[in-house]
Amino acid sequence: MSHRKFSAPRHGSMGFYPKKRSSRHRGKVKAFPKDDPAKPVHLTAFLAYKAGMTHVVREADRPGSKVNKKEIVEPVTILEAPPMMVVGVVGYIETPHGLRSLINVWAEHLSEDCRRRFYKNWFKSKKKAFTKASKKWQDELGRKSIEKDFAKLIKYCKVIRVVAHTQMKLLKKRQKKAHIMEIQLNGGTIAQKVQWAREHFEKPVPISQVFSSDEMIDTISVTKGHGYKG
Repeated sequence: MSHRKFSAPRHGSMGFYPKKRSSRHRGKVKAFPKDDPAKPVHLTAFLAYKAGMTHVVREADRPGSKVNKKEIVEPVTILEAPPMMVVGVVGYIETPHGLRSLINVWAEHLSEDCRRRFYKNWFKSKKKAFTKASKKWQDELGRKSIEKDFAKLIKYCKVIRVVAHTQMKLLKKRQKKAHIMEIQLNGGTIAQKVQWAREHFEKPVPISQVFSSDEMIDTISVTKGHGYKG
């Protein structure tokens, strides 16, 4: 590039800097929908994996546009969403500095997919994650402390979220380590939310319980990044 005779604009937009690998591959929910106690208790998010893309032919509904009521071809993304497993519940209290987690209650049994997430190398590890937490469920003193934790959740917490993970064995992927996420529970009272979380411990939750057909939803993802290419 040295000794060039004519000036030229730079190549590539700097709006897409820094060009580097993402530090977090799972999309982060910055804000959950506002709670409405009048509605029944429900989850507000779900994790899915991109399976591929295709196209659909559909009638455009764009009043004022030339293509209104005409058939158009649009690209669509296909997502695979196997049922998620609920393995814990977290309660948040309100402070002058925002929400702060007060207490975590974990289920008795956590699958290997889930426990892998807590280790850098599962093969070399002692695989002891959550052994103490699961022992609590097996003796009288432990169960009493768990009941106290549930009572604290109902008494003090303003926001209840469940800890859920994906089931990697149901996907055709090499990855064995599950993705874990806190998902906020909306609707009903705090006691109803805690009861819902407790009833769903170690149970799969299908996407049909979270979203309905033809519903408008927000999607969050971390892409490879193609700039203006598409």
